[in-house]
Amino acid sequence: MSKKPKPNFYWSMLSMKCPRCRRGPMFKDGNPFKSLKLSHIFNMYDNCPVCNQKYDLEQGFWYGTGYVSYALAVAVSATTFVAWLVLIGISTEDNRIFWWLGLNTLLLIVTQPWLMRLSRVIYIRFFVRYDENYEQTKPVELD
Repeated sequence: MSKKPKPNFYWSMLSMKCPRCRRGPMFKDGNPFKSLKLSHIFNMYDNCPVCNQKYDLEQGFWYGTGYVSYALAVAVSATTFVAWLVLIGISTEDNRIFWWLGLNTLLLIVTQPWLMRLSRVIYIRFFVRYDENYEQTKPVELD
């Protein structure tokens, strides 16, 4: 009897897979930048195509992703600030801090579709854990 290998936690998060089986996609379109329509960023399956895990666990479930998205934006900003400080430096005698602010803002705007999707992937993992026996057990429900 061959056992399926356990998918990597971080890779399944970055590739936006189901938290329960780590195999099924969460989003219908794998690329958030493919469509320029912002309404298509969150085109998600109702259930995982592999393990049938329901993604929208309760009414208003995804409102909590705002906190995760904020934390991701702060982490990106802190990382770019430290990189800017180490590589270029900050001075009160010129406008280098404003260049960092402008470039950081541009980076956040460009990566926002990906960050919004990633915040959903991270948020649902607070409630749904990986299940090696997902084929024999029932999906998680919050009702």
